[in-house]
Amino acid sequence: MSEELNKITEKISELTPEQKEDILNNFAKFKGYLQEQLAKGEKLGLSDAFLAKGAKFVADHLAKNEEPKNREQKILQELWKVADEDEKKSLAHVLVKMVQS
Repeated sequence: MSEELNKITEKISELTPEQKEDILNNFAKFKGYLQEQLAKGEKLGLSDAFLAKGAKFVADHLAKNEEPKNREQKILQELWKVADEDEKKSLAHVLVKMVQS
C-alpha cells in the first residue's frame, strides 16, 4: 500500500509549477486530471476502495500544501477541514464517483 502512495507522491512532485497551476486554476481541468489518473488506476486493476484511498491521500496533500484556486476547491477544502477521518474517506469515495461519472 505505501509503495502505491509513494508513486502518487512522485507523480505529484513531477508536475511543474505551471502544470499544477493549470490543473488547479480551472475546476473542470482539475476534474479531468483526476479522471485521467483514476482511469490509469482502473486499467492497472486497482479497486474502487484503493482508488478512494489514493483520492484521500491527494486531498490531504492539497489541503495541506495548496491554496484553493476557485470556489469549488474552496468548498472542498472547507469540507475537508471539518470532516473527521471517516467523513474524509466518504468524501474521497464521493470524489471518485464524481469523476467516474
